[in-house]
Amino acid sequence: MQHNNIAAKVAVIGAGPAGLMAAEVLLAGGAKVDLFDAMPSVGRKFLMAGRGGLNFTHSEPSDKFIARYGQHRGPIEPLLADFGSDALRAWVHALGIETFVGSSGRVFPTEMKAAPLLRAWLRRLRQAGLTLHMRHKWEGFESEGGLRFTTPLGPLTVQADAVVLALGGGSWPQLGSDGAWMQALAARSVPLAPLLPSNCGFDVGWSDYFKTKFAGTPVKSVVATLADSSESSRGRKGEFMITETGIEGGLIYGLSAAARDMIALKGAATLSVDLLPAKDTKELLQDLSRPRGKNSLSNYLRKYAGIDGVKAGLLREVLTPADFDNPAHLAATIKALPLKLRAARPLAEAISTAGGVKFEGLNDNLMTQALPGVFCAGEMLDWEAPTGGYLLTACFASGRRAGQGALSWLDSQGMVGKAAGK
Repeated sequence: MQHNNIAAKVAVIGAGPAGLMAAEVLLAGGAKVDLFDAMPSVGRKFLMAGRGGLNFTHSEPSDKFIARYGQHRGPIEPLLADFGSDALRAWVHALGIETFVGSSGRVFPTEMKAAPLLRAWLRRLRQAGLTLHMRHKWEGFESEGGLRFTTPLGPLTVQADAVVLALGGGSWPQLGSDGAWMQALAARSVPLAPLLPSNCGFDVGWSDYFKTKFAGTPVKSVVATLADSSESSRGRKGEFMITETGIEGGLIYGLSAAARDMIALKGAATLSVDLLPAKDTKELLQDLSRPRGKNSLSNYLRKYAGIDGVKAGLLREVLTPADFDNPAHLAATIKALPLKLRAARPLAEAISTAGGVKFEGLNDNLMTQALPGVFCAGEMLDWEAPTGGYLLTACFASGRRAGQGALSWLDSQGMVGKAAGK
């Protein structure tokens, strides 16, 4: 037990949104917080995610919001009940950052960028007493419980009264989330689920001609449905991008979890793409039943079906020359183009990660049952969600819960800070 004039010392490992939020809660509770990260500066992935506009949460009603977490909504729901979309937006405003709601319901800073928010946050954290230790890579626990780091000055062992791990998943490892922490936690009997790519692209296997001509081309205004899946009852409208190996983009990311799981189960998944959602099959068949005359196939598709460019190229990938002379088959394919998804792209390329520390190995405050005083937060937990602000919201909320949990645990151990009755 500590002397009454000494604050509890907490190590937070991982300087992304979850780790920074845990640090903020701990500092407010009177703890002395040292934050460690393997990278040269904080929030590397957070800044990268905000390059195209920082979509940090979503404005949709809470019942729809929580449904985005799918099978993981159970453990995520209480975290968002404590610190959900509205609370997060108010917290951003308190940093002096104005926000707006986009046409899709996504919430952004008015300046769109992540950097001003991160700078304001770090300024406030430093004023509260946060100590940063960059280029400190966590390697695991010493036998007596110390934290082992590699640093530019050599190995370092740190003792702490409590630990918050917010080390991210396994995507974008060049920004620090390399999943190396899995081995250290497995060695201490923390229940883990394998890390898997989430919000990822998929391999299709294009012809050389198609990928040379269309890689990097968007396929716009389509509706995609994953066949033989719980997702099949509702098609998703949007666009996706052709890559050299297959497809990626927002429309695909929303279906990626189900597609990935189906590939694991059956060896492949089929995406059905409606290339002309504004036109029904009957009307399209009438148009395609007109004589082609002297029109080339390209002119015919463009003139009577409104199909050209990459959409015409996609049809050529799945149809034979004879199929184009069969109006019924051609119309049916335009309305339900089958794309066979052969494999998810590698974890390192994914936007986010599924798998990680299982909730069954944590208490309600996100403390590991196998390691009392060690808490986990953020993407290293076993959950996933689509893009659209849901990922960041849960990272902030879990970081806040882990920080609160650590304060509560320190209090129960008689360690002194403001939250423990100082």
